[in-house]
Amino acid sequence: MPSSDSKPYKGRFAPSPSGPAHQGTMLAAIGSYLQARSKQGEWHVRIDNIDPPREIPGSADSMLCTLESYGLHWDGPIVYQSQCQDRYRDALHELKLNNLIYDCGCSRREIESVAKIGPNGMVYPGICRNGLAKGKSARAIRLLTESCLIMLTDQIQGEYSLNIEREVGDYVIRRADGPYAYHLATVVDDALDGFTEIVRGRDLLGITPQQIYLQLQLGYVTPDYAHLPLIVDSQGRKLCKHSEAQAVDDLAKNDVLKDIFDALGLPVETEILNSPNEILWAWAIDQWNINNVTNTEIKSTI
Repeated sequence: MPSSDSKPYKGRFAPSPSGPAHQGTMLAAIGSYLQARSKQGEWHVRIDNIDPPREIPGSADSMLCTLESYGLHWDGPIVYQSQCQDRYRDALHELKLNNLIYDCGCSRREIESVAKIGPNGMVYPGICRNGLAKGKSARAIRLLTESCLIMLTDQIQGEYSLNIEREVGDYVIRRADGPYAYHLATVVDDALDGFTEIVRGRDLLGITPQQIYLQLQLGYVTPDYAHLPLIVDSQGRKLCKHSEAQAVDDLAKNDVLKDIFDALGLPVETEILNSPNEILWAWAIDQWNINNVTNTEIKSTI
């Protein structure tokens, strides 16, 4: 698998604008920021609004304001996936020229009736692989997969692998309702913008082999990966909009950072937490060691 080790470090934080930043959002932001800055690299912000009708109005701007209030300053302009449609169209066209995609006319109910369950949900059984059945019309576009084991060595979570065809099946890269799928948009943007390492939450570890497989089909270099631990609530649920996670703007900054620093293996010192942003992050960058990051869930103390 191609390596990105020889390039200058370039990292990113890519939140979905589905609500205000919560502790989990900030963990991903801070972890990716510290890794980039500790390597004297660039840190960019991309708003993953590939499906604009589903985003929460104002949440992207709210997240950016939160990052600024915490003193997390990014390099370059903000990239919005909603403005990158030409990239995804070109990638889809390349896959089509290489006979790597096909139209699928299956409804979710049809797939559920016959599919087995894999690590990432239903395994598509290839119903439309050899063409649409009579009376069916094209809905989604799927990537043709092969029975191969995709392996990665994550810097935090260790070894992880999936057999793409057997455990995932041919997966959607353009949805039935029109938008390009998350996998295609993410893979294309990460490659064309030259990110050398992807630092993000552990909830995305399971789909990383699918993204690596797509990178290979498109001839892209595979970046390094580091999947950060998740912060969970008192019931063990990942902090997110659906679990009604509190917005960090409504919480004391010290309380937010205590849990995050604990997860990231940084000493939790009251004096540092009370320091101005410039001093705080200079200290955190100096203390940062990705090998000290926990690979288990952290329970929020807020």
